[in-house]
Amino acid sequence: MTPLARARRRLKAHPLALDSALAAAVLLCMLAGSFIDPHGEQGVSWSLRSPDPLSLLLITLAGVALALRRIAPLAVLAVTGTCTVVESVTGDPRAPVAMSAVLALYTVASTTDRPTTWRVGLLTTTVLTGAAMLAGPLPWYAQENLAIFAWTGIGATAGDAVRSRRAVVRAIRERAERAERTREEEARRRVAEERLRIARDLHDVVAHHIALVNVQAGVAAHVMDKRPDQAKEALAHVREASRSALNELRATVGLLRQSGDPEAPTEPAPGLDRLDELAGTFRNAGLPVEVARADHGTALPAAVDLAAYRVIQEALTNVRKHAGPEARAEVSVVRVGPHIEVTVLDDGPGGAPAPQDGGGHGLLGMRERVTALRGALTTGPRYGGGYRVHAILPVKTRPSAPEDSA
Repeated sequence: MTPLARARRRLKAHPLALDSALAAAVLLCMLAGSFIDPHGEQGVSWSLRSPDPLSLLLITLAGVALALRRIAPLAVLAVTGTCTVVESVTGDPRAPVAMSAVLALYTVASTTDRPTTWRVGLLTTTVLTGAAMLAGPLPWYAQENLAIFAWTGIGATAGDAVRSRRAVVRAIRERAERAERTREEEARRRVAEERLRIARDLHDVVAHHIALVNVQAGVAAHVMDKRPDQAKEALAHVREASRSALNELRATVGLLRQSGDPEAPTEPAPGLDRLDELAGTFRNAGLPVEVARADHGTALPAAVDLAAYRVIQEALTNVRKHAGPEARAEVSVVRVGPHIEVTVLDDGPGGAPAPQDGGGHGLLGMRERVTALRGALTTGPRYGGGYRVHAILPVKTRPSAPEDSA
């Protein structure tokens, strides 16, 4: 930091000291001006003179008052203005007492609002100029009287300009700080949304495949001694489910890598084109699943395709976990106007528990996925037993809808 910048910072930290120094400088200027006659004598442009004692007293009083100009600007203006009026009427009209009133008027204009500046400025200019012209010893058109009018107007105008500039700088600084806060909040919001999305994907992958592994491992343990061939088949399904889980986990964790990382996976996200494969994994786990499609080969956006797949996956996982060993499931995908409707039904005596009942985050994750795409999700028990999951998703996503790609 330069010495000038350090000195400026110290002065800003002690405004009373700065105002006292300024008041002393103005006082010296007024005292020096009181000893100079600008007209001079016998053709001389200027000469020395002896100031009136009352003028010296008024100059000193006005100069001392300027030290408090920031603490009480209107009071200081009243004091300096009174000194100027008295000097103009009773003393030497050539004494520069009006300099203090001009500086006080500048302070009022720079620290208050514009209406106050207009009212106080007009009143000060009128009173000082009128007193000098009407009650002073000089002619009303004297140069000294016109100078009071000009300098008071300049002081008010300069103070208002400084106040306006400070207001503009303050507004720019506030906008910059607000924009910075908005950027930080937006960054935090995006991080939270990304964490939530990755958590949903991890839940879908882990819940689905671990449920299948658990079922097949139980089957293998049950038939290991009596039917080893069936046990080997169940273990093969366990191996396949675990391999699929690892692949999907690798793809999900790859989202945390940098975009330029060559090890990041490039496998596309699952969609409805893998619905038959998904249903087959549940059939191998002992859950009969019937699939009916009437979407007429509709091409869905990646986010909608993934959301429909995850809804079916989570719903079938809940059926396998909660609906009982004798349950059957039905999956339907239907195109209805501008929407695609996905329905999963089961006829088991149980049902997917609500999140508040200890059912985990499955239903909550489904609802978040569908809501993010401006769709609708309804879940609940069926009349006569079983459970129903029904999702309505838009065929075309809006530009504001987040693309939930994996």
